[in-house]
Amino acid sequence: MFGGNIAVVGGSIAGCATALAALRGGAEKVTILERAADRLQERGVGVSLHRDRYAELEAAGYVDADMPWSPIDQRIWTMRDGESELGRAVGVQDAPFRAYSWGSLWSELRRRVPAEVEYRSGVGIAAVEEDAEGVTLDFTAGGRERFDVVIGADGYRSVVRDTMFPGLRPTYAGYLGWRGASPGAPECGSSDLVWTDLRTVVFPGGHCVIYRIPDGAGGMRVNWVLYTTPPEHLALPLNLQSPTSLPPGKLSTELDAFARDLVRKHFPPYWAECVLRTPREESFIQPIYDLEVPHYARGRLALAGDAATVARPHTGGGAVKALQDALILEQAWRAHDDWAAAGAAYDAGRTALGASMVDLGRTFGQAQVVDTPDWETMRTSDFDAWWKGQIGGPERNSGFGGHALQKDSLEKDGPEKDSLKKGS
Repeated sequence: MFGGNIAVVGGSIAGCATALAALRGGAEKVTILERAADRLQERGVGVSLHRDRYAELEAAGYVDADMPWSPIDQRIWTMRDGESELGRAVGVQDAPFRAYSWGSLWSELRRRVPAEVEYRSGVGIAAVEEDAEGVTLDFTAGGRERFDVVIGADGYRSVVRDTMFPGLRPTYAGYLGWRGASPGAPECGSSDLVWTDLRTVVFPGGHCVIYRIPDGAGGMRVNWVLYTTPPEHLALPLNLQSPTSLPPGKLSTELDAFARDLVRKHFPPYWAECVLRTPREESFIQPIYDLEVPHYARGRLALAGDAATVARPHTGGGAVKALQDALILEQAWRAHDDWAAAGAAYDAGRTALGASMVDLGRTFGQAQVVDTPDWETMRTSDFDAWWKGQIGGPERNSGFGGHALQKDSLEKDGPEKDSLKKGS
């Protein structure tokens, strides 16, 4: 197995998992460099793991039942129907997912990073210089440090990717995700409300996904994300063609008012209340981007998570893909005794799959946001045909919720799996 002094740039979910992969693969020293100095565990929006993908990752030792989660059993596509509290169901699908708070999932992964891995917060990278023998990182606060291999898990604005592929940037999809999480749920007079259902509220030009997540303190929050195209006069000042985001507290009054008016007009009353009770200062904007790279690894640099592939959130597989990236990296590391061979194996195992997830996200985005059907006239048979047109039918493994791992990805012996338990 290849050892070496390894830097992981980015300390979020992908970064923590990647550091574990390098350590389990045989790296002699692993350092995580995270640019954020604030508390990542306070990022309280939702992520989900398909239960089959969860089982695979649990078998490999990357997740376990100690991580707080909320069950999802089915997905109900819902539209406004007069003053009906919950609206009318347009379509119903099985949706075997586990819902998490991003912050609590990160906290559990961070706790599982062994003490021998150095985790540095508030460390920005100014430049990445690669040569045949290693990689030098220049820090924004001054100073530089040398590593044998650097892995970029630093998100869609990755500085490591910029070095590998200068000029390659995420492409704006033309619409936004408006996100938030409400404390608790409003009272509901309908007996049809079941919180193991994920609701997708549909309207002309978009939809909103709503489900419960743990709040990190023993309770629940209502997580939601609304996808739609903003009016041009509100979008232009945001300069969305360059990768950006509007964190909590930065959402303009005008953009917030546009979204809230849309919710009042198109949402069933109960689901409107779930969204509208989130204060403006606690909601934020996530512009939707696409990104695929020619290679996940090249030379002494590699990429993981959103640094490598940005697939639209409609795929339901973003967190899964980041964790699977780590697992396949670990496997490649174990199987080879030099980085050139390990990096090539990792690249072969992930690049094409990442591109397929991006393609699926584009398909979903076109059908569910850009060119939405006539929801008013849609019935069950129409919905089933519409959905099949996006995923290609049951004979195709579409990747919704993430692609299944190969069987050999799950064959891990006990000691390595147990080594992930809470930083042991």
